[in-house]
Amino acid sequence: MTSGESTTKTEAEAPVNVNRKQPFPQGFLDTISTGWAEPDNSAPALIEQAPFAARRRAAVSAAFVGKRLVVPAGALKQRSNDTDYAFRAHSAFSHLTGWGAHSEPDAVLVFDPTAEGHDVTLYFRERADRTTSEFYSNASIGEFWIGPRPSLEQVSAALGVATRHLDTFETGDADLVVDESDELTQFVSELRLVKDDYEIAQLQLAVDVTAAAFDDVLTDLKSATEHRRGERVIEGVFARRARMDGNGVGYDTIAAAGPHACYLHWTRNDGKVVDGELVLMDAGVEVDSLYTADITRTFPVNGTFSPVQRKVYEAVLEAADAAFAIARPGIKFKELHEAAMTVIAAKVSEWGLQPLSAENLLHSETGGQHRRYMVHGTSHHLGIDVHDCAQARREMYYEGILEEGMVFTIEPGLYFQADDLTVPEEFRGIGARIEDDVVVTADGVRNLSAAIPRTADEVEAWVQRLRD
Repeated sequence: MTSGESTTKTEAEAPVNVNRKQPFPQGFLDTISTGWAEPDNSAPALIEQAPFAARRRAAVSAAFVGKRLVVPAGALKQRSNDTDYAFRAHSAFSHLTGWGAHSEPDAVLVFDPTAEGHDVTLYFRERADRTTSEFYSNASIGEFWIGPRPSLEQVSAALGVATRHLDTFETGDADLVVDESDELTQFVSELRLVKDDYEIAQLQLAVDVTAAAFDDVLTDLKSATEHRRGERVIEGVFARRARMDGNGVGYDTIAAAGPHACYLHWTRNDGKVVDGELVLMDAGVEVDSLYTADITRTFPVNGTFSPVQRKVYEAVLEAADAAFAIARPGIKFKELHEAAMTVIAAKVSEWGLQPLSAENLLHSETGGQHRRYMVHGTSHHLGIDVHDCAQARREMYYEGILEEGMVFTIEPGLYFQADDLTVPEEFRGIGARIEDDVVVTADGVRNLSAAIPRTADEVEAWVQRLRD
């Protein structure tokens, strides 16, 4: 990449790296702001999510009468020297503004109390266009470097919220700040427990793009088997679709082949992909609104499960289906996990992996030995964060009651690590997980990822159809 370390003769601030900065000649300075076509300053239409974001802000305002609230977007984070990670706004900020992939670093949403509620203002640094020296001299915000950026007026028109320049923001008298106040952070997290129609549509879009990315992976699966780091081939193919049709991946892709599938968050992805083994792929596309899918499929590299692989896979599928069967408004969120673990305990006992009955394994005080093979939970909320609503109170989350409009995962698994001597040798090195994204309806759940093959027979046919 080209370096953005240049100076002008008119800049007052001290340079950061003077040993490699280049001065601009006077001729450049005299002419750089001239000879440009007029920019497009037209006001955009109100974006689709703006009315939904306005209702969310109203809920926040009603909950914190008389208090000044500050919700920061966050800042750029350094990757190395003078390069930064791609910016992604804080989820609470995006949820309350409707500003997704194109939101600006350092922006701040402020609720100023009034007699009627709050005046809400979005502060951000306006574009550094050709009328400013930053246009060509500041590689972080100058339009010469990073391309066109929206004006205050354009953002206001698109989001339906008042905007002001960041320089006018006063920080000293905030009552509550997201991520500095448990009270506000908790509220905005719990506000996302039930999704509105826009959010559900965006999650369905994210799942649909993710489904296409899984198809891409299987289509290129032979290439993965031919590379010494086949897991990274899988990761790269998925990321290509995520960037083409979305904002990117919603979290680090897990492309775990063979015994790596037994490591729950295997993201190194530097292993081989071998015929005869399984690949556990846990991945999700984040769309431009920042909502993300979270899907896991486990598939045989050669297109056919071995008998023991199928045995493990179908046990996991049975556990998932048990959670699906009870999911409906009125039950507790934790019951999903309990339903899945009842099946896992029964299989562990039936296969003789632990010398206890399923009833003893499930005992609340002396049991739990089956959790050795599935240490994680069965479900988590999903939305603008892959693990959404994480700051909600336990009584609202794990102990909470399912309501129509909630979106979460159902993702049991079984993992028999290669060095686990408690299981027969034929099981060792096999890991399987099936993860779907569901939305609670009036009488059950709708599987947003139902179009992605789930059963062993469907998965085999899927691999065989696309691999060759």
